[in-house]
Amino acid sequence: MATLRFEFVAQDHIVFQGDVNMVIIPGADGVLGVLPRHAPLMAVVNPGEVMVRQEGKPDQFFVVGGGFVEVKPDKVVLVARSGESAEAIDAVRAEAAMRRAQEFLASPDKERDMDRRIAMEASLRRSTARLKIARRHGGRRDGRPISGYDTTGSESD
Repeated sequence: MATLRFEFVAQDHIVFQGDVNMVIIPGADGVLGVLPRHAPLMAVVNPGEVMVRQEGKPDQFFVVGGGFVEVKPDKVVLVARSGESAEAIDAVRAEAAMRRAQEFLASPDKERDMDRRIAMEASLRRSTARLKIARRHGGRRDGRPISGYDTTGSESD
């Protein structure tokens, strides 16, 4: 089966690098499914789930904090603000970030600092995506793996 090279690079580390059969990325205009020999394109990437399929291996899931992707027929490069595997997501940290962002956005004086408001809206999108992926594909809560995580704070093992 044909493959293409996939490189997922966050600001401070390489999230994934390898030959894949397919990659699915949350584009700003919809979900992008990329197979070998895909037409070249560049796109904005929204916070959300990245799925990687490799022959003979279980699908791998990652969270992306937004960025952009360049697709070539034999290579895909995803450059992102942040990214991590589903198993590495710290649900407690993501939940705390989500609460901080929600509290700020609910405050009456949020209009005064537009830059902070924009940053908090982005933080809310990233933390919501992280919690959704942790719930679906595993993650960590208090240093332990979780299975089935409810964003209200309860676990369902």
